[in-house]
Amino acid sequence: MSPLKLVFLGSDPIARPLLEWLVGEGSGVTTIVGVFTQPDRPVGRGQKITANEIKTWALAQGLPVYQPEKLTEEVRAQLVALGADVALVMAYGHILRDEFIGTPRLGTLNLHTSLLPKYRGASPIQSAIAGGERETGVSLMRIVRKLDAGPVADVERVSIALLDTALEVEAKLAAACVPLVARSLPRLAAGTLAFTTQDEGAVSHCRKLEKEDGALDFTATAWAVAARINGLFPWPACTVEINGQTVKFGLADVVGSTEGTRTAGEVIGRDADGLLIATGHGVLRVRRLQRAGGRMLPAMEFLRGCPIPPGTTLLSRPMRELVK
Repeated sequence: MSPLKLVFLGSDPIARPLLEWLVGEGSGVTTIVGVFTQPDRPVGRGQKITANEIKTWALAQGLPVYQPEKLTEEVRAQLVALGADVALVMAYGHILRDEFIGTPRLGTLNLHTSLLPKYRGASPIQSAIAGGERETGVSLMRIVRKLDAGPVADVERVSIALLDTALEVEAKLAAACVPLVARSLPRLAAGTLAFTTQDEGAVSHCRKLEKEDGALDFTATAWAVAARINGLFPWPACTVEINGQTVKFGLADVVGSTEGTRTAGEVIGRDADGLLIATGHGVLRVRRLQRAGGRMLPAMEFLRGCPIPPGTTLLSRPMRELVK
């Protein structure tokens, strides 16, 4: 069986391990005939126009790159000309029209970083961690017009450790795409890849994150606050005001129950691994902190240069719902 002609649509570095596999070990299964990605955008303080990592990688491989601002009929004609058997989408950033979705001979598939039907939407990685999940995964699905609602062919599961932030979980999910696609594409080519309709009764939706989502409510449980801190790192990141300074929390866990009658948000002290803060139930341990203009540091190193005395009370702010 000759390799499938594949068009990849994506704009985020999370797809890089999969792309490396597709042009390496997976080259006997598929041949990438084109890469569609977002146009170059202004980046950083200087707002320099910069290519994303997917474009840079594709050009280095000698692959044709397309960067349409909109998916017009002219763009679809380019897709037709590539003669793709299948299109594979991951974190592309464009809504695909029906005629675009149906152009490849075997259809258009999407890799979504949750165990569908849970966490449809824009922030599945962060929302799963912030929600206290101990497992997530990547789902391979057919694209339909309704957001992340298409039938699912297969999933690859990954664990979420207690000290995983969104960075660690994203790396696990990026790696998980490889075995999922490796076993699915041959079945797609053979006509044996089966798709199962999602259970609409089990659907949850997560929204696009905003900077304001970094607020912390210390009247919640220590587990809920720690999960929020880890899930929202590195962006938007959870912050508190301490002595007139904005301090970013980068990693947290829980060390036990609150002793005595502590006020939620009260700094209890420190141990060898972090800053201890009372919550509505349990003691939060913040393991990494960063002040404005500084680097993210282990707690003990941060506290040497920026002490936070026991008895300091951190203001609670409502933590907005991420999932519905």
